[in-house]
Amino acid sequence: MIYQTKVKKVGTEAEAFEEEKMIVLFGDNAPEELVDFCYIINIENVNSDVTEENRLMVDEDEFKITKVGSAVKKNLNDLGHITLKFDGSETAEQSGTLYLEDKKLPQINEGTEITIK
Repeated sequence: MIYQTKVKKVGTEAEAFEEEKMIVLFGDNAPEELVDFCYIINIENVNSDVTEENRLMVDEDEFKITKVGSAVKKNLNDLGHITLKFDGSETAEQSGTLYLEDKKLPQINEGTEITIK
């Protein structure tokens, strides 16, 4: 297990980025102007580097990681803030983004568990 957290709150506009196939995660320290657009999570430590060999789990849904932005580990540790992008990209255009296989976005609710293993 590399990382595990739970969703504490779902912003009222958190699904606003669905068409871009993106989910924005943020810890309790999310700026006020962004809170409504985020899934608020517990800030937890990342135990080791995240690589393309790992898998992201959203409850029981599993996703292959296609690329890891250079700031994903640091941002998760410091802010609980990354973007999950489900477009299958193999190029990290944004340093704080975890790129995942091109699949339907998972359903995320309060209590949803997010794991990297």
